[in-house]
Amino acid sequence: MKEKTLAGISTKGRYGLAAMYELALHYGQGHLHIRDIAEKANIPQNYLEQILVTLRKEGMIQSIRGAGGGYLLTKSPNTIAVFDILVALEGELCNPSDERLQPILHLYWDRIRKEMKGVFSETLQDLVDQGNEFDQQSMYFI
Repeated sequence: MKEKTLAGISTKGRYGLAAMYELALHYGQGHLHIRDIAEKANIPQNYLEQILVTLRKEGMIQSIRGAGGGYLLTKSPNTIAVFDILVALEGELCNPSDERLQPILHLYWDRIRKEMKGVFSETLQDLVDQGNEFDQQSMYFI
């Protein structure tokens, strides 16, 4: 059974988002080696390999083979929503398929899914921008 957090996001989803954030930080600067992504995002490299395979199959990243190979985003960070990354890694969020549920419960789960989509509607670029703001504010507290 997958480990779940309060928001229903597993380690795979959290690590995948962290890896995509690292790729977004370096967008337009070439590819990143898997060991660099793993180190910067503090993700075990073996686990990261599995996550990157999924993201590549979903068309979110591209892999470059060979000694000088690595990974890069296939689209601009401002077009990749956090929600889409999580769905690619976790599957549909809050989508009960049990037909035995009463209609009101289906409506309830639909409402939760819409709320989650709203919360996770920010793009990778939004996260990069927020990270830059955080870094600038942190400089004043040194």
